[in-house]
Amino acid sequence: MNENDLKQQIDSLIRSYPDFPSKGVLFRDVLPLFSNPTLVRSLCCYIANRYKNKIDLVAGLEARGFLFGPIIALELGIPFVPVRKSGKLPGPVISASYQKEYGKDVFEVQQDALSAGQRVLIVDDLLGLSQPFNLSTGGSLHAAEQLVKQTGATVYATLL
Repeated sequence: MNENDLKQQIDSLIRSYPDFPSKGVLFRDVLPLFSNPTLVRSLCCYIANRYKNKIDLVAGLEARGFLFGPIIALELGIPFVPVRKSGKLPGPVISASYQKEYGKDVFEVQQDALSAGQRVLIVDDLLGLSQPFNLSTGGSLHAAEQLVKQTGATVYATLL
């Protein structure tokens, strides 16, 4: 499946909800994509092929990054690292706070989850696929990038 066909199929399934979860926010729901497992697999394989031999691990942002990130990591045979909201991870963690559309939050990653020099693909919900690839915006991205850099790893690319 080529990139344009993939984008068209994705766009046809994503639903938009204005003013959810609060006024002024346009929420884009990716869950309908999972009604088509062939499309999800094609999407994750397409992304994996773009980053094959270029990244060392995939970091997925809570919660929608947990949907796609592990599939991409498995396809590449590399680790997946969850970037969680505050208080959800055991042991020593690294934290970074950020402002989102409807309040403040904190992301954390386990201190030993990433190593200096690793090249990281940060994945959220892949909604950037309906626009140019690697669409990078928002406080959650900035916080995730801070976490990666604090470990000495490098952000290779982002999919948000």
